[in-house]
Amino acid sequence: MENGYEIIDNFIDQKTFESMSEEINRFSLSINKGGIRNPEKLFNSVNTFAKSKFIYDYAGQFLLDRPKLVRAIVFIKTKENNWSVPWHQDKTVAVSHKFLRENWCAWSIKDNIHHVQPPSAVMEDLISIRIHLNSTDRDNGCLKVIPRSHKTGVLNQKTIQEITNSQSTTYCEASEMSALVMRPLLLHSSEKAVIPTQRRVLHLEYSSYQLPPEIVWG
Repeated sequence: MENGYEIIDNFIDQKTFESMSEEINRFSLSINKGGIRNPEKLFNSVNTFAKSKFIYDYAGQFLLDRPKLVRAIVFIKTKENNWSVPWHQDKTVAVSHKFLRENWCAWSIKDNIHHVQPPSAVMEDLISIRIHLNSTDRDNGCLKVIPRSHKTGVLNQKTIQEITNSQSTTYCEASEMSALVMRPLLLHSSEKAVIPTQRRVLHLEYSSYQLPPEIVWG
C-alpha cells in the first residue's frame, strides 16, 4: 500500500451490511455528537464482524503479527450533525489503564477511556479499515487524504501545514459496502457536507503490538 490507503469495493456482504445498518439506525445520536464510540460493545453485528476471521485475516497482511481489535468508532454525519475535521494524523490509541513506559505520552481521557500517544513504531504496526454504510462523496463530506504522507512519520503542526499547502489532495469517494483501508499516520481530513445526507462510516483499527501485562486495548 504505497500511497498509504486503498479503496476496496464490496468489502462486506449484503447480510452484514443490513445487520449493522439496522442496529446502528436504532441508536439515538445526540445533537452535536459526531459518532458512537465502542460500537462493538453496543451492537452484536458490529462485534461479530469486527472480530471475525475474515477481518482479522485481512488486517493481518498489513501487520507484523496476529492482529487484535484496537478501537472501533461509528462516524455519523447528518444534516443535524454536520461537522468537519482539520488535517491531522491519528496518533493516539485507547487502552484500559494508564501506565508508565518510555515515549508513551500525552495521556487523556475521552468518554471515560484512557488515550495515549505511543511511539511511532506502534502506530506503524496499526491499520485502519473504514467500512462505508452509505456512499460517500465530496458533497456529503467524504474523507480526503495526502497520498504517501504516512512515510514521513509523526509530524508537528507546522510540518502538517506545509505539506497540506504544497501537496495535492485526494478525495476518497466510495460506494456503500466498500472499505477505505489506510495507515493511521496518513494525513487526512473531512469537510462539512455541502449536501448533508446521512454518512455513516464504521472505523476499525487493528494492531499486533503487544501491550504491557494486564493492559488491554480500549
